[in-house]
Amino acid sequence: MSKASNYYYEQLNKEQQKAYYAMKEGLLNQQDSFAVPMLDKKELSDIYFMVRMDCPEIFYSVRFSYRYYPDSTAVEFIPEYLFQKDKIREHRQAMQARVKKLARQAQGLDEKGKELFIHDFIVQNVRYDKLKKEYSHEIIGALGNGVAVCEGMAKAVKILCDELGIWCIIALSEANPEKGIKYRHAWNVIKIGGQYYHVDATFDNTLSKDDTIRYDYVNLSDKQIARDHEPVIWKVPACPDGDHFYYKEKKLSWTTTDEVRNRTRQAVKKGKILLFHWRGGYLTKEVLQELLSIFSEEAKAKGKQSFVSVNRAQAVLRVRFQEGAGEEQHRKNRLRWKKPMKANYRKYRMTVCRIKIKA
Repeated sequence: MSKASNYYYEQLNKEQQKAYYAMKEGLLNQQDSFAVPMLDKKELSDIYFMVRMDCPEIFYSVRFSYRYYPDSTAVEFIPEYLFQKDKIREHRQAMQARVKKLARQAQGLDEKGKELFIHDFIVQNVRYDKLKKEYSHEIIGALGNGVAVCEGMAKAVKILCDELGIWCIIALSEANPEKGIKYRHAWNVIKIGGQYYHVDATFDNTLSKDDTIRYDYVNLSDKQIARDHEPVIWKVPACPDGDHFYYKEKKLSWTTTDEVRNRTRQAVKKGKILLFHWRGGYLTKEVLQELLSIFSEEAKAKGKQSFVSVNRAQAVLRVRFQEGAGEEQHRKNRLRWKKPMKANYRKYRMTVCRIKIKA
């Protein structure tokens, strides 16, 4: 098992650790109620959440209540379970079998291969649950029903990493209503090659289309993840290394417009999707305009039109080329701002292509 299995437990003081241990044992044994040391409501809530982040196999309890008793040093902790106890046992067995079956497929891979196997499984097989059902916050949503929200996807990544012996924890950021961010967000911190990295399978899941797997959030540094993620609520290991970002390692991180033009020409000729990271300075509106002109010109030369999506925060561009470009598609490139569609997303339009930029 991964050494990160008790990561959040190790961040607590002794009294909090006693509460953590009592909750973990009580939940694993599906007890109706049990005693935990008397702490304030916020501490109990935080520790309950930490237990479930360290132990994603506890997927069947999502809330609790408690009772205080006069002159007692403990409270009665009363978990609420999603299923009847016989169903919990049935679902636990199914989840254990599912995790082991998936892990067997990656046993022969090296550390990075296992990481990408897990990432790709989430991107290709789990659909984001816009209804945010309770089980979608747990591994049973991601691995059992194929639907999940960020928390469920992050927990699925962790339990698969645990099974494959990869150090992995769940990172959690707070909501920020002032920025239009209504909910907390969860992703993972993974240790690969002795270095810690941020991995957000949920963001890549929502970006991936047309069988194109996105790796915009694989092995990011603290500096990179901070561009579009809020600060974490609870401390995670520092991730200073930005040299093993997926696109950089795969030589899909380009620094000059000449290289972009050459790669664009090849993609148009072969009818392939162009996906790359721009590393030639800040992706300003002027730089973006220049890149869009390159896509348009190379597409027009072959009687095609270009459709571009841009993850502006991480400077990743995806370009699809389609037959049948007309004069309307080849007008002078011009960006027009539109109102944000939802938190973290803005949509741009231009006469050559439609652009969705993640701000």
